[in-house]
Amino acid sequence: MAGRNGRTVHDLRRGNRTVVLQRLYFDGPLSRFELAPATGLSGGSISNVVAELVADGLVEEAGTVESDGGRPRTLLRVAPAGGHMIGVDVGETRVRVELFDLTLTELARTERPLERQGYDVEVIVGHIRDGITEVLAETGIAPEQLLGVGIGVPGIVARTPEQGAVVHGQTIGWDAVPLESLLRSTCELPDSVPYFIDNGARTLGHAEMWFGAGRGARSAVVVLFGSGVGACLVTQEVEQGRSVEWGHLTVRVRGRRCRCGALGCLDAYAGAEALLDRWREEGGHPPEGTDEETALTAMLAAAHPAEATEADPAALAVLDEAAEYLGAGLSDLINLFQPERILIGGWAALQLGPRILPAVRRYATAYALRHPAGRVSIDLGGLGPDAVTVGAAILPLAEFFAGGGQREIPSGRGGKRPSVAR
Repeated sequence: MAGRNGRTVHDLRRGNRTVVLQRLYFDGPLSRFELAPATGLSGGSISNVVAELVADGLVEEAGTVESDGGRPRTLLRVAPAGGHMIGVDVGETRVRVELFDLTLTELARTERPLERQGYDVEVIVGHIRDGITEVLAETGIAPEQLLGVGIGVPGIVARTPEQGAVVHGQTIGWDAVPLESLLRSTCELPDSVPYFIDNGARTLGHAEMWFGAGRGARSAVVVLFGSGVGACLVTQEVEQGRSVEWGHLTVRVRGRRCRCGALGCLDAYAGAEALLDRWREEGGHPPEGTDEETALTAMLAAAHPAEATEADPAALAVLDEAAEYLGAGLSDLINLFQPERILIGGWAALQLGPRILPAVRRYATAYALRHPAGRVSIDLGGLGPDAVTVGAAILPLAEFFAGGGQREIPSGRGGKRPSVAR
């Protein structure tokens, strides 16, 4: 039966389950007594919801705590074994696949380097398929136990009724690649396991806002700094985040040609691939036969060598110019969106960030309007190299929470029935 606002009893029950699960997830362990004021639910509702979640294997006891003059109170927490998710990072140098429990504790991982094959679609799909098979076999987790597979990819992701997620990755040569349908036909996962495919900058944004330096921020821009650059905008109006093709803002008319084919993109001046190209053009010597991460490490070492060695002026000049372009690009984000925080993550940020961040801040402030520039902080992300993978795993987790710890699976009779993870 629907109420005056159109919500049914099922909707109310699902909403109550969601709020309890989320409160325990982020603030637990908590007692039933603490959950009532924390969620705004009555004591009776808390008792009913907790009993359901315990019966479903999603919540478990986590010890006791003394109360004032009464019996000890039982603490509750989200049960780690209540569900499992896989996160995949289709990165610039490797495909990383990780399996997590419900509390996002890593249970297994595998990596597949990307070498000369680059972003060949069949190679990428094969790496994802093999990685999923490997982490499930290592842990003994049955595919049916998965809440979903989240995948962060370069490019714009759209959805079609026929093919699901389709990736438009102009910089990697992907033109409307039906990635979801390719995975469905290749990976041996049951139809009940959903795929969540999204832009890598957005999955990084999820990770930073849930567990990293973005926690508590009302608005933030999370930057992915790798071979290229991208960004995710999170505001109160766009709580789940929206990826923006920041790397393809024009920063120089008739400038360098970008990987996307256009001239003067920020990506052509600030991405790691462009930095190495420019260092080479200025007379630098990136090590041959190595991946971008190794070559960028060599560039940083050349620019900031040991005390007894002279710095490479070409490497220094390229890094300083990159800091200016990054700062100028951030100033556009500051002026357009006026965020509370800007967080810079990604493998290139992990390598270069400690060296160039002060200059990036200085240039961002110089190019931005004074008022929004004075209200924003610019810092490195709080998570490490697994941030995109963690953020990808958050996609099915967030969907699971939104459903109150239940998911719809095919019933075998043309419809769907609710299910909980086991």
